[in-house]
Amino acid sequence: MKVEIPGQGELEIKTVVLDLNGTIAVRGQLVEGVKERVDTIKQKGLRVVLFSGDTRGNAEKLAGELDIEFIRAGTAEEKGAEISKLDSETCAAIGNGLIDVAKLGLAKLAIVTLQAEGIHTKALLAADVVVPSINDALDLLIDENSLIATLRS
Repeated sequence: MKVEIPGQGELEIKTVVLDLNGTIAVRGQLVEGVKERVDTIKQKGLRVVLFSGDTRGNAEKLAGELDIEFIRAGTAEEKGAEISKLDSETCAAIGNGLIDVAKLGLAKLAIVTLQAEGIHTKALLAADVVVPSINDALDLLIDENSLIATLRS
């Protein structure tokens, strides 16, 4: 995905890195609408990867339901190291917790979600965009004009 952001230049995203708890799942349950949006993002040619420490023990199962890659990363440092392996300059990262701060800071596009499990203030400060839900975050990657309108200067 390549988009020209007025006043900012070209934004190229090849990989979308998702967080599990508090982001694509709330209290262990996949948020309704995520699967359909992830499928649409994959159809656009983007790679989708799930990073999680797997607190609830369901990360592999949920990644399988979404047909996406799962990388176990249980600390902020591990998430930062893993996103660096993916070429962080072409990554969009979505998260909500303190554990996501390093990943968000390295990503070209950092999106945080404010859902039922909350958002850590350091994650909020690391964000380029704040949205109320994971579906809103994924919709920004589906509807490039919404992303452009949010990021333009």
